[in-house]
Amino acid sequence: MTTSEMATVLAWHDALNAGDLDTLLTLSSDDIEIGDAAGAAQGHAALREWAQALDVKAEPGRIYVNDGVVVVEQRIISVTGEEGTAASAFRVVRDHVTSMFRHDDLATALAATELTEADLTG
Repeated sequence: MTTSEMATVLAWHDALNAGDLDTLLTLSSDDIEIGDAAGAAQGHAALREWAQALDVKAEPGRIYVNDGVVVVEQRIISVTGEEGTAASAFRVVRDHVTSMFRHDDLATALAATELTEADLTG
């Protein structure tokens, strides 16, 4: 586990939740891939469009890290105040997010990345 991978993902969440697109793009590789079960898109333009359309905040919870892969359990809060949970899997290379895939729950994200409870950060 490296602190920089966690710090990158936490800063990415902060920028996303603040609507700070410039910082979000700076923290992301030019060819970042973003996706969920409905599909995926690639590049800064796709990230900008996705972030601008997002109507929720994602508060990080438990974090799992192993070899450049970071899974974050998230509390999701909609603009109407509804709450739920989700998890996102990130790939971080040289302090840049190269991919982010949103999963419906933590178990699915861990299974998709092959991370386990042993990868939970303290």
